[in-house]
Amino acid sequence: MSKKKKRLQTASSTGNQLEQALLRYQPLLSQEEFAKLQIEVRQPLASTIRINLLKHNPIVLLKKLQQLYGWELEPIPFCPSGFRVKPGHQSISNTIEHRMGDFYIQEAASMLPVELFEINKDQHPLVLDMAASPGGKTIHLADRLNDQSLIIANDSSQSRIPALQVILEKWGVINQAVTCMPGELFGERLPETFDLVLLDAPCSMEGLRTSSSHPMREISEKERQRLVQRQQKLLESALMTAKIGGQIIYATCTLAPEEDESVLAALLDKYPDVFTIDNMQQKLSFVAAGLHSYKQINYPNEISHSIRLWPHVCHTAGFFAARLTKRNPIQSQRKLKTPYSKKFVFTPIPDREMKFICQQFREDYGFDLNKIIEDQGVCLWKNKDELRLLPNQFPHVFSGLQLVSSGMRLGKLSESGFFPTHEFVARFGIHFQTGIILLPDELLPNWLRGEDLRGFTTDKFNKGKVVVVTDRYGRNLGRGKVQTGQLKNLLPNRLF
Repeated sequence: MSKKKKRLQTASSTGNQLEQALLRYQPLLSQEEFAKLQIEVRQPLASTIRINLLKHNPIVLLKKLQQLYGWELEPIPFCPSGFRVKPGHQSISNTIEHRMGDFYIQEAASMLPVELFEINKDQHPLVLDMAASPGGKTIHLADRLNDQSLIIANDSSQSRIPALQVILEKWGVINQAVTCMPGELFGERLPETFDLVLLDAPCSMEGLRTSSSHPMREISEKERQRLVQRQQKLLESALMTAKIGGQIIYATCTLAPEEDESVLAALLDKYPDVFTIDNMQQKLSFVAAGLHSYKQINYPNEISHSIRLWPHVCHTAGFFAARLTKRNPIQSQRKLKTPYSKKFVFTPIPDREMKFICQQFREDYGFDLNKIIEDQGVCLWKNKDELRLLPNQFPHVFSGLQLVSSGMRLGKLSESGFFPTHEFVARFGIHFQTGIILLPDELLPNWLRGEDLRGFTTDKFNKGKVVVVTDRYGRNLGRGKVQTGQLKNLLPNRLF
């Protein structure tokens, strides 16, 4: 069969599945609303991005993106750092800003859950992202917390962990730890531990908008019931692991009531006095209430406090989100022990080495590392020649978790000096005062292809010096290493 015929068959199958899904949801909407939905889901989704607030003032970066690429940008109504993009002469994913983690490409509806948390940054809440990979919502949490509160980013699938780690590195998050264990276990192993819990639950992805990451597919009743059972167990675990007064966000990228309102109703029935569902309609500039009933089943009144985001309401994929507040303990919960992972071993750095590293940063880059350590609430640890910035809560919080990784790699010590990592330079290099090379315009394409710049000479820095590379637009272009007659390109291979 030719590729063209396969594409036509796929398009035809997707169209049929969409029609069946629309019929399933027609009874839930008025005739007028359903007509709007039918039109909306046949339109392509707009490209949307979220600005990295750890690295940029969004107003400054947006102006720069508009000037460089001719993009037209429209704010997302429920996310201050989110924008729809009408691309100009440069595709979004191919920009150096995207590769360096200056913004994240994310469907607009997925920006909603993290914005629903009521956050007091001064209290430095302990946060759990229970099903975190690929990490878009984890880095959104880091933005909202100014990277000053510890986030446990967990995923039950070992194969999904590397993608999560790359996103965290790319965004430049320090106050984070990655774990890999079933989310269902957190409630019993870490009861009443977290101030904020995000559960972006595995679901049927029936959001009525197709994309490469969310293809339209048929969902059998048996599969849906398996999903519902797991969603209920995960949400129960999230409720158990939250502190009294803690907030839990339950979110799915499906519009299926069985996986949304019905899951909340089942938990309310099981724990009627343990939690409340907060009224989220007050946080919106549009109407997007949860259902009152489905298939002759009447839901409790507070279920309507949740958010059912139909595609035509804000021109997004379909989405569901609710915020729960834990009011009372779950009496039956018991704490099980979890061994600490022996794979991730770091020790506190001696004071003498700490002073040396901070002095190196001041001399080489005019940068106050001590201030970052104090502002972000982190500490410097060491494993052989590798130095890592780790959350201050590292020793006591992690003793109950099987840890995969944590913090940010700062750099390596060698006989010839200290060399900062790409992720540290990508986040903080814009604040360096010295140790910077301004790249001429004609060499920029070569640099962005990952090429070493042969014939490039400078008498400003000694051989072996690691420098921050920038251009006349003030963009952070990563690290380079000064060598005889060339500038070695130290951008990671994953950027090309």
